[in-house]
Amino acid sequence: MQVEWSVPELRSVRFEVGGKEWTIETGKLAKQANAAVTVRYGETVVLVTATASDQPREGIDFFPLTCDFEERLYAAGKIPGGFFKREGRPGEKAILTARLMDRPIRPLFPKGFRNDVQVIATALSADRVHPPDVAAVVGASAALSLSDIPWAGPIGCVRIGLVDGQFVVNPTLQQIENESRLDLVVAASDDAIIMVECGADEVPEEQMLEAMELAHGECRKVIAAIRDLVAQAGKPKREVPLALPDPDLAREVREAAESRLDAALRHPDKLSREAQTQRVIDEVTQQFAERYPDRVQEVSNLLLDLQKELVRRMILREGARPDGRTPTQIRPLYIEVGLMPRTHGSALFQRGQTQVLTLCTLGTGEDEQILDDLGIVESKRFMHHYVFPPYSVGEVRPLRGPGRREIGHGALAERALARMIPPEEAFPYTIRLVSEVLESNGSTSMASVCGSTLALMDAGVPIKAPVAGIAMGLITGEDGRMAILTDIQGIEDAMGDMDFKVAGTREGITALQMDIKIPGLTREVLRQALEQARQARLAILDAMLRVLPAPRSDLSPYAPRLLTLHINPEKIREVIGPGGKVINKITSETGVKIDIEQDGRVIIASTDPEAAQRAVRMIQDIVREVEVGQTYLGRVTRLVNFGAFVEVLPGKEGLVHISELADRRVEKVEDVVKVGDEILVRVKEIDSLGRINLTRRGLVSDDGGAAAAPVGAGAADRPRQDRPPRRPPRRPGPRPER
Repeated sequence: MQVEWSVPELRSVRFEVGGKEWTIETGKLAKQANAAVTVRYGETVVLVTATASDQPREGIDFFPLTCDFEERLYAAGKIPGGFFKREGRPGEKAILTARLMDRPIRPLFPKGFRNDVQVIATALSADRVHPPDVAAVVGASAALSLSDIPWAGPIGCVRIGLVDGQFVVNPTLQQIENESRLDLVVAASDDAIIMVECGADEVPEEQMLEAMELAHGECRKVIAAIRDLVAQAGKPKREVPLALPDPDLAREVREAAESRLDAALRHPDKLSREAQTQRVIDEVTQQFAERYPDRVQEVSNLLLDLQKELVRRMILREGARPDGRTPTQIRPLYIEVGLMPRTHGSALFQRGQTQVLTLCTLGTGEDEQILDDLGIVESKRFMHHYVFPPYSVGEVRPLRGPGRREIGHGALAERALARMIPPEEAFPYTIRLVSEVLESNGSTSMASVCGSTLALMDAGVPIKAPVAGIAMGLITGEDGRMAILTDIQGIEDAMGDMDFKVAGTREGITALQMDIKIPGLTREVLRQALEQARQARLAILDAMLRVLPAPRSDLSPYAPRLLTLHINPEKIREVIGPGGKVINKITSETGVKIDIEQDGRVIIASTDPEAAQRAVRMIQDIVREVEVGQTYLGRVTRLVNFGAFVEVLPGKEGLVHISELADRRVEKVEDVVKVGDEILVRVKEIDSLGRINLTRRGLVSDDGGAAAAPVGAGAADRPRQDRPPRRPPRRPGPRPER
């Protein structure tokens, strides 16, 4: 039988971004998807597919787009941990990468598009030098551009770092983790920036704008390459039915509801506004249901569109916001710290009807989070978790694990604070923050940043600088009018064109996240938004520091105290013992936690100072070397005809010859000592084989004569206590500010 050889029709483009070569290929893999590409960057390879259903999904009023990032550990030559040895639920990094793909591509689908679209990026190879997340976004842009799916791309995506004062395009993982003051990801079209994601170390606004402008220029190179590939292998875009409103029905709905909705939307209180708005919607819907019983969903969609139009018109034409604020006005603040008596740190931050309670917990090295992903960092000691229960928006729904939104918001606040956390050498604690959203009406993630800063300070964590955050919005009109809004609430987020979150210190930005619903933003809009955000951030910081001006100088009495001592790394195995026998004995007898680092650092954690000191002495006894001429209080372990063996330090025995047992002649060893006796001995010599010879001559006799003192821990051996004892219970900060 003759076998035919089938050669795939491969198309590819090569291009440079930041002086590094990229390759995008299509035609070899996953050919039953609407389009598929492989993006190669260094030795990192990501397969990205774009697939759409043939027909719209019935009965929905939204665009069903799903983006997934499949993080296969084989890509980095790793086998997953756990019993099943296969990848399970996506990890935090995979979820954040999927969100990074979703946010820039979503605004470019046509309005009214209801076909299911799924974009899947799979990391096939990861060299742990070139991160796969930007490659996944580039691949999503290329796959959608090549496919027949309606989409107004392509877009480009790049990362910008700041190393030694110089911008670096697409820095390596090593540079991102250890050298760069900036980790900025920008997605853009030819004309404007569409998406921003950033973590930074107090980078000034003007420098951030320069980085964005550099990123936009590099994005254009990616766009040009994708267009070249589309010219080679692109498919014509399909014609699809769009769920657009019936103009005649829209006119009837407007006549019936416009004036009533306009009045309802002007109520400053969220719950009252929503109740009055819902009453109008229910009455109008019922009115039209009697005339058009099969068009109820269409009427509901038209009422939602009308709400959006009225809110935008109110802001653009009247300069008025639904709650009566000016465009730059911040809602009233309420701030309190030290609320919870048994937590290590706590803070309540409320801005208008957004309320977040953040709790801080301090732990030891064994509490660090182990990371099992494609990155180079294997664990982290600072974590922020964000919780969004249904009661925060007055809803009832089942409680589940954290969704993508919760993970994204938690990661944003963590990124905003991460570079302000003291290094492990100065504060060797594992730190976990949990932000409980108790009320939500806009920008809970930025409220979490403020609450987290205060909780850290309340816990006594010596942060580099306090951080605050604010969310900015944008309303644009067809006539060119524009309004940038400070401290957006929920209705302005849902019905506006931008959600631009900015966090930072007095000196500069620590985190950015921008999502938009329009094709892009210009440099001038970004400049104005950043300046308004800076002014708001400084005002919020002033309010926070009036309540708690600086980190507390002491820890909660319920937080573990850490003692640190250094031992010879070669002695680590002796402290651990065979199968952990020695260290387990120390922890069971003292109740402390012990972490041992490979450099010889031993960190002892306990809320009982006496137990911690006892553990320190036990470890010091294990690692202390026996010295010639020193005196020890030892224990007799066994007797032989020619002398007694004495344990002078744990695991270290020496021989007292019968002639050295006393200043007089001894006939039998048993006449002077017996097993279990504690006696003073001096090290006479340590021979070439390491054997220890001891003597009792000239030391305390059994009848209580004079003697030399035994060796103890000297000043150099004493451990360092990393935090002073806590003073009596503290009072909370000043009463809340309005």
